[in-house]
Amino acid sequence: MISPQVILALGTALAAVGIWWLLPGSSMQKRTLGGVLALVGLACFGSQVPAVGDWFTKGMFHAIAGATIVAAVATISFRSPVYCAIWFGMTLTGTAGLFLLAGAEFLAVATLVVYAGAILVTFLFVLMLSQPEGHTSYDRRSWEPMISAFTGAILVGILTTMIGSAVTKAEAAQAANSAAAVTSTADGSAPAAATSAPYTISRLGAELFTRYLVAVEAAGALLFAALVGAAVIVTQGRAAMKRPGITPEGGTAHAS
Repeated sequence: MISPQVILALGTALAAVGIWWLLPGSSMQKRTLGGVLALVGLACFGSQVPAVGDWFTKGMFHAIAGATIVAAVATISFRSPVYCAIWFGMTLTGTAGLFLLAGAEFLAVATLVVYAGAILVTFLFVLMLSQPEGHTSYDRRSWEPMISAFTGAILVGILTTMIGSAVTKAEAAQAANSAAAVTSTADGSAPAAATSAPYTISRLGAELFTRYLVAVEAAGALLFAALVGAAVIVTQGRAAMKRPGITPEGGTAHAS
């Protein structure tokens, strides 16, 4: 019987190498082999993440989680920024599906409306303004692919371990509470009522627009300023490209 720690370590290593070879700049053979290794590593992670619920809920959880991770890997592995933005939208949709499956309807709707409906559209708008053609060398390769791939895989492994431990502790606590409730009912005493009040959507909205109103407005102002700054940078870049003697690489052309 293989221990969970060995399975997680193997999944982390396979996912790291697979994502490393999937990043832009690798050959087609490495990208194909990297996709296979990344899928095997994903299967190792999925085998160690317990999903609470019946067989249908577990199947839906693993399917949505797997599709979300695949879309996230495709977001960083495709060379076209437009395709990366589309896969990023798929990642956000999968994240919203996981929230909806966990019973957090507000977070699911907010993820789709705020991120997929606003920020992703902003990304596409900036991409259409910049019209990336990939002339420069840094547009055609990844910077520090090995370090970023291994760091991301290690973080996913740590997160998987923490989720598994938290779910195991929650199941043990739920079993203990059920046993205590059965014991108190058998003794004739009423079970203890829950002391924590439900965190409803109305309470969340009240917190956001009363206690954290300044932070929410500051975040919106920063996003708007970033959009205006991106438009200004793109406009200046186009004006510089139209000047005589400027090459697409960013240098100056010398007359022969």
